[in-house]
Amino acid sequence: MSAPTALGDLRVCLRGLGTVAVAVSGGVDSMTLAVVAGRTLGGDARMYHAVSPAVPSEATHRVHAYADREGWALEVMDAGEFGDARYMANPANRCYFCKANLYGTMAARATGTLVSGTNVDDLGDFRPGLAAAGEHEVRHPYVEVGLTKHDVRALARSLGLDDLAELPAAPCLSSRVETGIAIDAGDLAAIHRVERRVRDALDPRSVRCRVRRETIVIELDPAALEGLDPDTGETMADEVRAAFGARLDGRPIRFEAYRMGSAFLR
Repeated sequence: MSAPTALGDLRVCLRGLGTVAVAVSGGVDSMTLAVVAGRTLGGDARMYHAVSPAVPSEATHRVHAYADREGWALEVMDAGEFGDARYMANPANRCYFCKANLYGTMAARATGTLVSGTNVDDLGDFRPGLAAAGEHEVRHPYVEVGLTKHDVRALARSLGLDDLAELPAAPCLSSRVETGIAIDAGDLAAIHRVERRVRDALDPRSVRCRVRRETIVIELDPAALEGLDPDTGETMADEVRAAFGARLDGRPIRFEAYRMGSAFLR
C-alpha cells in the first residue's frame, strides 16, 4: 500500500473512533500511530506509556522526546505487571498477563477507545497479548486498514520520521529470558547493560542477550558474528561477567547467530 493511501485510510479510521487512548511502547509501530493520532485528532488523542524494569530506558526517552515535539497529552504509568505473580513466573503466555495489566490500567485511567500499534504481520505470530486486547475491546487501526510492518515503516518515512522508520525490532527485555525462568529485575538490568555495550562496541544490526538455564547467549546478526574476533569476543564476555556478577552462577557465555524469539519455549 502506498504511504499516502495508508495515511488517508488511517486518518479515516482514527476519526471514526473519536477519542482514543494510544498504548505507546516506544517502538516504530506505536510511535508512528501516536504521531498520526495526535496530528489527526489533536486533543482527542491521549498517549499512555508504561514503564517497568522490562522497558529499555531508550524507549521511554524516545516517547518523552516525541511528546515534547508533537505536543502530546502523555501519561507515563506503572502498569503493574511486576506485581503479578503470573507474569513474573514467565510462562509461555507471559505476554497475556503483561497486556492484561497494561490495558486494564489504561482502561481505568482513559476515556474513549483504547488503540494499539498491532499490524497485520503480528496476526501470524503467537501473540497471547492479542487475547488480552480483545478482552479490553482494544482496536488495532493498522489491522483495520490492512497495514503491514513494511507499510508502517514506509508511512513513518513519508511523515519525515526517519529515526522511527529505521528502528530495529525491540521487544521488551523479558523476552530475552527463557520460558519458565522467573523474571527478575536484576537480570533485566544486566541484559540491558550487555546489549548496550555490545551495540557500542560492534554496531551489530541485531543483538540479544539471552538468559538460559545452562548458559548466557549473546546472539548477533550473521555479519557481526562472522566479524567477531577472539579478542573482542573475550572482551564482550568480560562485559557479560561484569554485568551479571554473581547472577552468572557459573554459566558459560556463548555467541550465536540471532534467532527471533529463541528464548521462547512453547
